Amino acid sequence: MEEEKQKKGFMDWYFKSNLLMRILIGLILGAIVGLIVGPGISVIKPLGDLFIRLLQMIVMPVILFSLIVGAASIEPSRLGRVGVKIIVYYMLTTVFAIAIGLLLANLFQPGWGLSLAGGEAAGKELTRPSIIDTLLNIIPTNPFSALSSGAVLQIIAFALFFGIAISFLRGSKDSRLSEGAELVLKFCDGAAQAMYIVVRWILQYAPIGVFALIAVVFGTQGGKVVGPLALVTLTCFIGYVIHVLVVYGGVLAMFKFSLFKFLARAKEAMLTAFVTRSSNGTLPITMRNADENMGISKSVYSFTLPLGATINMDGTAIYLGVSAMFVAYAIGLRLSFSQQMIIILTATLASIGTAGVPGAGAIMLLMVLDSVGLKVEAGSAVAMAYSMILGIDAILDMGRTCLNVTGDLVGTTIVSKTEGELDLEKWK
Repeated sequence: MEEEKQKKGFMDWYFKSNLLMRILIGLILGAIVGLIVGPGISVIKPLGDLFIRLLQMIVMPVILFSLIVGAASIEPSRLGRVGVKIIVYYMLTTVFAIAIGLLLANLFQPGWGLSLAGGEAAGKELTRPSIIDTLLNIIPTNPFSALSSGAVLQIIAFALFFGIAISFLRGSKDSRLSEGAELVLKFCDGAAQAMYIVVRWILQYAPIGVFALIAVVFGTQGGKVVGPLALVTLTCFIGYVIHVLVVYGGVLAMFKFSLFKFLARAKEAMLTAFVTRSSNGTLPITMRNADENMGISKSVYSFTLPLGATINMDGTAIYLGVSAMFVAYAIGLRLSFSQQMIIILTATLASIGTAGVPGAGAIMLLMVLDSVGLKVEAGSAVAMAYSMILGIDAILDMGRTCLNVTGDLVGTTIVSKTEGELDLEKWK
């Protein structure tokens, strides 16, 4: 009995400690140990490879089930004026966000010069299909084959079609069809929730995996990787600020709102999102801000804000653009214009149904990298570059979640005004 207590106490010390701190400690220790030991540290490489394999294991199920649930949860009856307006806003701002991320990444070129892969490996990645071929290949000829082969864009397309079909069946007057659709949705939702639990389990191993991956990177590359990681962080946060000032500021100005008045009313939700790194976890605070500080009608925000926590990922979009370019630069590859357009397309589609929980962006990054031929495989240079991003992901996640929640409130505010559902007295 005492032995069981001691064991439980030891495990509690690990599992109940802050995951963010553990990953950061793993990153720092990995860098230090790698620099001290040098190339000989490669002996612990299998520990890092295991982490990559665990991530690969859950990518396709997470995409399939989460996107089906996300698409099926939008009731056709609610896709009236409010639904159309907010979805168009969310999609457009997401595209702008990815474009900002790619623009800044092309300007600052984080990761260029690291040369984690030789010229031969990088050259192989350059032979990619044209943008036309890629657009045609979005539609799978066999969804099951696409699932087994890991064709990300095809699975996204199939999941969206399937989810929207379920959504229409749920509203059917035929009880047999509506009940069947509800059953399928509950199964997919249960499967998605189960996958999120598996993700949490895998993240418990993340500190060890990050330690091993980063140690190997620093052991083989030396201290020259510190600068590129700092540049990635700086590039992302510059992108976040530009998006707030230019995109959100511009949209608010079009509807006669002051950006600074908006930020003053949204600051509680923004700060909570920054600290918790969870759009879903911040939702109660976001709703309270919308109601008490902004005078937005509950009939509007009760629909737009939960939807935004699911499909509006502007901060994540900037992160994906910058991080994908970093991984490419780190292995000595310059992505073509068509490949960068594929990143915009993939990230926009993948944002629908992505869990609003800490670390979801890192899973989306796997999808985006795969769509341009940068497969994260154990022992590959791409996996090494991905591990470097993962090591600082928590820092990047704070900013991107804050931006995601801010975007939800901006969209909700302007839609509420256009619907005449806004108390303008609260804006004086």
